[in-house]
Amino acid sequence: MTAAAFVPRTADGTDASPGAPSARLSPALKQATPIVVDHASGTWITGTDGRRYLDFTTGIGVTSTGHCHPRVVAAAREQVGKIIHAQYTTVMHTPLLELTEKLGTVLPTGLDSVFYANSGSEAVEASIRLARMATGRPNIIAFHGGFHGRTVAAATLTTAGTKFRSGFAPMMGGVHIAPFPYAFRYGWDLDTAVTFALRELDYLLQTVSAVADTAAFIIEPVLGDGGYLPTPPAFLDGLRERADRHGIVLIVDEVQAGVGRTGKFWGHQFSDSTPDVLITAKGLASGFPISAIAASTALMSTALPGSQGGTYGGNAVAAAAAVATLDVVEDEGLVENARLRGEQLLGGLRAIAARHDQIGDARGLGLMAAFEFVDDAGDADPGAALALQKAALDRDLLLLTCGALGNVVRIIPPLVVTRDEVELGLERIADACDAALGVRS
Repeated sequence: MTAAAFVPRTADGTDASPGAPSARLSPALKQATPIVVDHASGTWITGTDGRRYLDFTTGIGVTSTGHCHPRVVAAAREQVGKIIHAQYTTVMHTPLLELTEKLGTVLPTGLDSVFYANSGSEAVEASIRLARMATGRPNIIAFHGGFHGRTVAAATLTTAGTKFRSGFAPMMGGVHIAPFPYAFRYGWDLDTAVTFALRELDYLLQTVSAVADTAAFIIEPVLGDGGYLPTPPAFLDGLRERADRHGIVLIVDEVQAGVGRTGKFWGHQFSDSTPDVLITAKGLASGFPISAIAASTALMSTALPGSQGGTYGGNAVAAAAAVATLDVVEDEGLVENARLRGEQLLGGLRAIAARHDQIGDARGLGLMAAFEFVDDAGDADPGAALALQKAALDRDLLLLTCGALGNVVRIIPPLVVTRDEVELGLERIADACDAALGVRS
C-alpha cells in the first residue's frame, strides 16, 4: 500500500488524515468515565452537566490535599506572577531551595541529596541510571505486579499488565522480574508468601542475574496499578538485608504511596528498612507535575556530570505548589487523618465484602484501599470490577479499576477526606455493590 492510498481513521471510523477539519485526542487513550469537569474543590468534582461527584480517585493519587486547596492555589498564583520557568541548571529559584529544605525534614535519615524531574517515569529512569553508575553493574531486578511508568526503561520494569509494555519491543536489556509475595493470589498466608518470594529472589540471583551483575532492586511499598497490594514489611526487610550483603542498591518507588497516603509519610516506613534511593511524585504537589529522587550525597555523587538534568525539571510553579502541599500536610495533620480515615474506610470495605462472595479480598493501607473480585471458581473477575465502577459512577462516586487482570477496584480519597465523606462513600459503594453484584440471600 502506498502512502497516498492510506487514509488514517479514528476509532469511530472517521477521517483522521491531516486534511481533516479538527484535531482529536488520541484513540489510544482510554477514559474511565465520561465526565467533563467544570470545577472541583476538596473531595468533590462538579461536571459540566452540573452533577457533583465524590472523587475517590484523586487523579490516581495525585491531589493529596484535595482539589484546589486554597493554600496551594495561592502559592501557585503568587509564583506565576514572579517567574514561571527558571531552568534550574541555568538559574536557581527560591521555591526549589525551599522545597529541598522541606523535604529534608521528612526524608529518611541519610537521604540528603535530591534530584528533580517532572514525572514518575523520569524519576524512575534517573534512579536506575544512578544505580548502574554507582555500582558499575548492568542489571535491575523488579517484582511481579509493579508499575514504574510508561517510558521504555520504566515500562520494562513494569509488570502490572501487558498493556504497559506490549507493541513496542524490544524493551530495555538487563531487567529481570522476581515474584512478589501476593498471598491472596497464591492462596497462602503472608509468611508463606514472603518466604517463597525471598527464596525465589535468591534463586534468581544464582541462576539469572549474578550478584556481580545486579545493580538494584526496585519495588513499590504498595503496588499501585498492580492491585493495591501492600508490600509485607518482612519482604522489604529481606530485600534490605540482601542489598546490604551483596552491594545492591535498594530503590523504593514511593510515587503513589508516598506523602502520607498510607497513614505514614512514606509507605516503606511500615518496615524497619530505609531505601538507598527513594522516588516521589504524584501527591507531592497536589496536581502540579514534579517528581524527585532522594539518595545520600555519597551515592548521588557517583552520577556522571551532566547525567541528571532536564528542561522542565523542578519547575518554579510546581515547586511552590509542593512547598505549600508539604505545609498543608503538616499543619492539617493529614498523615494522621489518612491513618484514621483509612481505618474507617477499610473497616467499612471489609463489612461490605462479607456480604458478597465475589469480593475475594478487601485490603489497603491508609487511604490506599481496594476490592479484589473473583468468580465462583476463585478466578479473577474483571467484569465484576467494571460493574462496580459503573454502578458507583451512577451513584456519583468516582472509582478506578486496576490489577494485572483488571479485577481490582481501588479507592483513593484525598488526604483531606472527612469522616462524613468516608461514610458517604461507603454507603455509595455498598449500594453499588448490591446493584452490581446482587445481595447474598
